[in-house]
Amino acid sequence: MSSHNSSSSSAANDPRQPSAAKPFVAPLVSPQDLPIDYSGFIAVICAVAGVMFRYKLGSWLAIIFCAQSLANMKNMENDLKQISMAMMFAIMGLVTNYFGAARPAKQS
Repeated sequence: MSSHNSSSSSAANDPRQPSAAKPFVAPLVSPQDLPIDYSGFIAVICAVAGVMFRYKLGSWLAIIFCAQSLANMKNMENDLKQISMAMMFAIMGLVTNYFGAARPAKQS
């Protein structure tokens, strides 16, 4: 209890060395060694499914995953290419789903 009251005794018992402290420097990582952008990959898969199979949900999910991937972008060049491709597929899927020709009715 006495160690909490006196500041001089707590400073004397402190094992840390402020002179040895160094600021953290993040190691440099090459663009090839960065982890995979899963949200960008899922955006491409959903966008292609939205265009090919005319799934509205796939196109909307692709737009959401594109926004997430854009917010977490690490490698500007490669990620921007992937995001732009997924966004174009998603927009194309939405346009064809909402403004394209209607699906033919099933004949029974």
